[in-house]
Parts: sequence; structure tokens; C-alpha cells
Amino acid sequence: MAARIKSLSKTFVWILLVLVVAGLGGYGALNLSGGVRTVAKVGDRTVTTDQYARELQREIRTIEAQTGQPLPMTRARELGIDQTVLGRLVTLAAIDNEIDRIGLSIGDENLQKEILAVPAFQGPDGKFNRETYKFQLEQARLTEAEFEADLRAEAARTLVQGAIVAGVKMPAVATDTLADYISARRSFTWAPLPATALENPVPEPTEDDLRAYYDANPDQFTLPETKRITYAVLTPEMVMDEVQIDDEAVRKLYDARADEYDTPERRLVERLIFPDEDSATQARAALDAGETTFEALVAERGLTMGDVDMGDIEKSDLDQGADEIFAAETGSVVGPIATDLGPALFRINGRLEARSTPFESVAAQLRDELAGERARRLIESRAEAINDLLAGGATLEDLASEEGMELGRIDWTAQSDEGIAAYDAFRRAAEKAGPDDYPEAAFLDDGGLFALRVDEVLPPRPEPFEAARDRIAAAWKRAETEKALRARAEELIATLREGGNFAAAGLDAIAETGLTRTAFIEGTPPDFMNRVFEMEKGEYAAIGSGDRFFILRLDDTLPPEETEDFKALKTALAQQADQELGQALFEAFVRDAQVRARPTVDQQAINAVQANFR
Repeated sequence: MAARIKSLSKTFVWILLVLVVAGLGGYGALNLSGGVRTVAKVGDRTVTTDQYARELQREIRTIEAQTGQPLPMTRARELGIDQTVLGRLVTLAAIDNEIDRIGLSIGDENLQKEILAVPAFQGPDGKFNRETYKFQLEQARLTEAEFEADLRAEAARTLVQGAIVAGVKMPAVATDTLADYISARRSFTWAPLPATALENPVPEPTEDDLRAYYDANPDQFTLPETKRITYAVLTPEMVMDEVQIDDEAVRKLYDARADEYDTPERRLVERLIFPDEDSATQARAALDAGETTFEALVAERGLTMGDVDMGDIEKSDLDQGADEIFAAETGSVVGPIATDLGPALFRINGRLEARSTPFESVAAQLRDELAGERARRLIESRAEAINDLLAGGATLEDLASEEGMELGRIDWTAQSDEGIAAYDAFRRAAEKAGPDDYPEAAFLDDGGLFALRVDEVLPPRPEPFEAARDRIAAAWKRAETEKALRARAEELIATLREGGNFAAAGLDAIAETGLTRTAFIEGTPPDFMNRVFEMEKGEYAAIGSGDRFFILRLDDTLPPEETEDFKALKTALAQQADQELGQALFEAFVRDAQVRARPTVDQQAINAVQANFR
């Protein structure tokens, strides 16, 4: 158990070091002044303004690195980042307070070992270097006392976690029951019952039938909430006539992609290296005599074909034997050839001829690419002015007449995905916008610009009968077919129960043996196997809907098959259950520690820290 705790401790100590040394390095820290130094009191522990500022800054920088966009404090608050950071720090402080209460510490000697083992604190000789240690902490804006206190606390937390989760075992009956449920088997006989099996096909519906079905099923013919939207859009294609691309720019782009348009001759090659010239020569002789194969030689060396595959190579990739290898025929073996790694045999698996793409054949494509990029930049340059116009009270109609934007209208629903509604950015804006919102310019995924206005919101409402006529007819026919098939299936099942058999009933029976819940039978409904496992031995059932039904008979219930896969499943389930139980116990410990610590938060101090962020 001690070894397991030590392993856990190592993991969490390294996480701490990554956060402190790598995460904060280079970003600096906020300079906070004034007498307020604490944002939260947690038992006898505190969360300082410096701790909160560092962690908040690290979180913001991480998100900025992921998105490539600056994250102002106002947006961070909207995303709840400030509360997430504060919650994390309060939780750690609560654990530390509980650790203080029970008097647990890793001690100075263990702390020293942890610090000496950190590569970031080592000099060129691989040993701990105090100057390097001091420099790294200065970069992170930490004093030695602060860092060592954090490191000591994190190690103690990890010891506590290890003590709680190590050795936790879920009762075997729980995992055995779950494994048996997953791997239980059923043998059954089934037969399809399609609409063609009906003696009297379902007739076409009358007008009264359609009206009655429409009135009885209003939920099937209800139009969703609809926003009637007016939008103005400016796409790269609309400004192409304002973009001029000279031949020099096209030629420059072509030259920049020389590696793409002019590729040298290549070969698909495998290389098998030998320890000495004699063994390579003997292997080649055995190949030539037909006594072995290249694959067998690879296996004798304890390698796989993936180990010897060099992929497609150019002549310049080879230091020795390039001429001989490139002159060889596909399928032949060349060598032994002396290489830096030893004598080697080379097998040529394919030839890729040199390819040269003339400038003239791609000039038009490159010109369009450059024009599209410049058109997008041109739209970007207009975006601020368009937003200023909207802020000044300009309408979308004004933008269409003054800025060359195209005016359009759409009845938008959550299912709309055609035209401008095919753009994710437009759909997101349409979903959020309401009749009282002012239009704002936003970019489309292809660099276009749009603004929208919600003119009216139509609530869910019945679809007019005439507009829905075809769908009503299809739904009626499906429902009537289902009713007729279900009745026919019950008739057939009654016959089978009385001693009849599938063949005598005109059914094409299929027997399945020992299938598990996860088995898939093509052409059956998604819940087919679930229904099978709900049946009792000897029971008959009709499964299906619409125009396709199935008749089932459960022949036998079988326990899981004792295979290696089943044993592996039980082991995996047990390990997962043990981990989840351990994690649940640790979370309970953390919640109890928080309750005991009774945290209090100083909102003024939090506001003061956040005020230093732009």
C-alpha cells in the first residue's frame, strides 16, 4: 500500500510542478497592492489574493492559448471561470485544513527528495542546481517558501488520497452480476412478417380517413416555433469584382508550393539490417536460391514488417546505394548494401514516378485562392464600419443600399439547414436573437459577414391540412398497416402455441443460438435484442412497427460462456468499479472536509483581484 501511495504522490507532485513552473512561467503575475491579502478563509487555512490571482491568470492564459483569442475578465466571468478557480482553491484549502487537523506531513527529508528529482531544477550535469532552482521560481513569481509550502501540501493531499483509495474493492457479487447481465445468452427462433404477408392489403385512405387521422394526431402535424428573419449578408463572392490579383502574386504562390507541384521520383522500400556482412550475404543467397522469403528473414530477426518499412523515399533520402535501389525493378531485393546501421537488404515494393505540375495548369486555381483570401480581408476591413452604422441606427435595408450587402428573408426553425441557415454562425445567432434585439454584424464560416433581425416569432401551431396532406396519407397508411400486421401476427402466434410450426404457418424461420444482448441482426429494430431478453423461455412475441413485424419464440436461456474474453470483461469491470468506489469515497471525504472547514469568501477582495485583469 505504501508503494501505491508513493506512486500516487509522484503523479500529483508532477502535476503541481507543471502548473507552477510551466503554466505560469513567462506570463508574470499581477501586482496587487493594498491591505487586502485574503479572498477566502477555510478553517484555519486561507486562500490569498496572490494565489487566486495566479490561478485565475493561468486559467485565462490556458483558454487564450487554446482559442487563439484574448479573454477579457468580463467574458471569463460569463463563462464562470472565476468561480471555478475560486472553488478549486477553496477545495484544496479545505483538504489542507483537514490534513493539518490530523497532523499529516511528508517531512523535510521527503520534500528535499522531491525537489532534487525535478529536471527543471537540474544543471547541465544532471544534478540539482540551486541557481537554476532560484531562477525557475523567479520566472514563476514564487518565493522558495511559497513553492515548498505548495509542494509539501500537494504531497500531503496525495498521501491522503492514496490512503483512501488504495485497496478499495467493490464486492465481487456486484461486478459478477453486471458481467453476467452483459454476457448472458439466448437461443431463439424468429421470422419476418412483412406487409406483403397480409391477405388483404391496406386500401388507399378516403378523405374522411385523412381528416379523422389529422384531427386525432395533432402532435404529428404541428409546425415548430418559427422566427421570421430578415438578414443582410456580404460574401467573398460578392466583392470579387473589387479584387485585383496580378500575375506576379500568382507566380509567387506557385513557387512557394514548389514541393507540392514538383515531386521527384520515389520508391516504396523496406530495409532489413543485419549485424555483419556474412549474415547479410547468406540471407541474400538463401533468397536467391528460393530457400526463404523476405518476410521470413524479417521474422527471424525478431522484427515485424512495420519495423522494416521505410515508406516512400526520394533518392536524396539514401546515403548509400541510391542508384542501385532506384534502378531495381518493383518486387526485387537489392543488397547487401553498407549503411550507417550495418549491411542491409532492400526490397522495392513500388515506384512513384516524378510529377511536375506546370504553372499554367494551376494558375487559375491559385488566382481564385488568392482572390478569395483578399476578398475575405476586404470584408474584414469593412466589418467595423458596418457595425458602427448599425450602432448608429442604420437598418439592414440601409446596409443593402449603402454597403452593397444582399438582403434576404428566411422562416427559421431549429431544423433549418439550407441557404444561409447552413452556416453554424448564422444558426447560433438566429437561435439567440429575439424581436427586441438590435442587429449586430458577425462573420460566417467562409469569411462572409451578416447581420440579422427577428421580425416576428410564430409559436408552435397546427400545419394546414392541405399542406400536410401527403404526410397525413403516409402516416395513416403506416398506422393501418401496423394494425393489420399486429393482428396477423397474433393470429399466427395463436396457431404456433397450439402446436403449429413456423414452416406450416408460412413463415421463413431463422434459428439463433447463444446470442448476447449486444448481438446485431441486420434488418431488425434497434430494440430487438432487448425484447428478446425480456421474454420467458417458450414464450412467443410479436415485435415491430409500421410495415415490418417479426414473430419470436424464445427457445432457451443460457449463462455466459466461460471464455478468455468473459474473464477479461469481469476483470475490467472489477477494476472500473474499484476506481469509481475509491473516487466516490475521496469525493465524500472532500465534501466532509469542506463542511468542517466552513469556508467564508471576501467578495471585495475577489473584486479587487479581478479589477487588475483587463
